[in-house]
Amino acid sequence: MKFKTLLLAAVGIILVLAVAACGGSQTGAQQSTVAESDLSSLPSSVDVETVHSLKDDPNVFLLDVREPYEYEAGHIPGITLIPMADVPARLGEIPTDKEVIVTCRSGNRSSQIADYLREQGFTNVHNMEGGIIAWEAAGFEVEQ
Repeated sequence: MKFKTLLLAAVGIILVLAVAACGGSQTGAQQSTVAESDLSSLPSSVDVETVHSLKDDPNVFLLDVREPYEYEAGHIPGITLIPMADVPARLGEIPTDKEVIVTCRSGNRSSQIADYLREQGFTNVHNMEGGIIAWEAAGFEVEQ
């Protein structure tokens, strides 16, 4: 199972890199179509590099499930905070028409929430591997 997940993640990364390398010669409509197909093929767990490349995509919703004090200490710019315990009561705030990428401190809570959302019928949910720890280790921006 882990091999299959890793293989899917590798294929997803290769696709993102291929699109990025070829993207300069495409029209906006062509780029939009390519981006949508890339999003639909995202694996259930994605690495921070993939999330970083997608974070400003209007078809992606980033969800942080940490506690407010953790969020205030540093979070991905533009991410939405819904603490883990509040997710069941706030399901209506999570879009069903966008790819949802869930994160936390290390990837543990976000993995649980991603599974929970799938159990609730969401088909567009992905866990960010390694959480904000991996995000910061990669040198990506956080805001406080």
